[in-house]
Amino acid sequence: MTHNPRTISILGATGSIGSSTLDLVRRNPQDWRILALTANGNVEALAKLAREFSAEIAVVADETCLPALREALAGSGVEAAGGASALVEAAARGADMTIAAIVGCAGLAPTMAAIEQGGLIGLANKEALVSAGPIMTAAVTRYGATLLPVDSEHNAIFQCLQGNKASHVRAITLTASGGPFREWSQARLEAARPAQAVKHPNWSMGAKISVDSATMFNKGLELIEAHYLFPVGLEKLRIVVHPQSVVHSMVEYRDGSTLAQLGPSDMRVPIASVLAWPERMETPCGPLDLAAIGELTFSAPDEERFPATRLAREAAQAGGAIPAVLNAANEVAVDAFLRGHIGFTRIATDVAHVLESYAPPPPGSLDDVLAVDAEARRRAQGLMPCT
Repeated sequence: MTHNPRTISILGATGSIGSSTLDLVRRNPQDWRILALTANGNVEALAKLAREFSAEIAVVADETCLPALREALAGSGVEAAGGASALVEAAARGADMTIAAIVGCAGLAPTMAAIEQGGLIGLANKEALVSAGPIMTAAVTRYGATLLPVDSEHNAIFQCLQGNKASHVRAITLTASGGPFREWSQARLEAARPAQAVKHPNWSMGAKISVDSATMFNKGLELIEAHYLFPVGLEKLRIVVHPQSVVHSMVEYRDGSTLAQLGPSDMRVPIASVLAWPERMETPCGPLDLAAIGELTFSAPDEERFPATRLAREAAQAGGAIPAVLNAANEVAVDAFLRGHIGFTRIATDVAHVLESYAPPPPGSLDDVLAVDAEARRRAQGLMPCT
């Protein structure tokens, strides 16, 4: 990489993606200058990172945490700000590279603000693209931004497509680990607890995405995201369960060739691909030892026990506002499950109920998307038991 440092903003700096990104920045300090770091409410971690990397600004989404952030940054020279509007303003500062890693629909407006600056966007917030795919991709074109996928599966597809034509693609296959409940019976799934759901067998991730992996909604959301990132046709997108999480995705071409990207279960690999693009950079990740791994297995997803992928494909086929409805309902249901208010299998059931009851017209703006999101959440909350 060049030794003229590029500016970088990390939206969601204290989460797993943000932490992995900063680990790589820490190892290559000559290449980067931190512009903005944001977090939801983890003031202590955010202030520590802002001081370490001499960020220009640190933003906490929860405005009630702003006084504590200001106190923690006193005398550091780092600007402190709080609230949703401050997140958007930080994202709009025009960094050369923005890592969009805020979990959920909360990351939509900041990500759009970064896109409107026309830079490189490392997209780790799949919910933003799921909820506002056509609006976001149109903005990317309008403002000359470049979307670089951070999710391991989409990053793998991106790498396998390099130097090839989309018109030559016969199929794109996203791999899924199957999560911690892959071999569980329906009866065991109904009794699954949050502590069990967040223990992913291969990846170290936040609670929400870990539950999404357990339900397979994560793969469903990734299917919708791939539909917008790689417009080859929904019928060409496939999902296969691959428990070892070594093959991260595959692209099959019309001549019968299939290209696959393999790597360790470490998010620093796809993040490094994005940070260095179109070059390559060193990471602390060791090489794959295929002999030690021994075998790679693949199977079709079971949409009876895990209906999330079917619901997501149907939402993608419907298009318009329906993917946003699915995403919002899932966020509410996952939160309710993590709080112990509903059982594991209720997540998909409640999402299906909201999809059946709410079919708004296609959104024409970001405000429309947020309105759809809010109404879908209201309807999902209405399904929850009184607590």
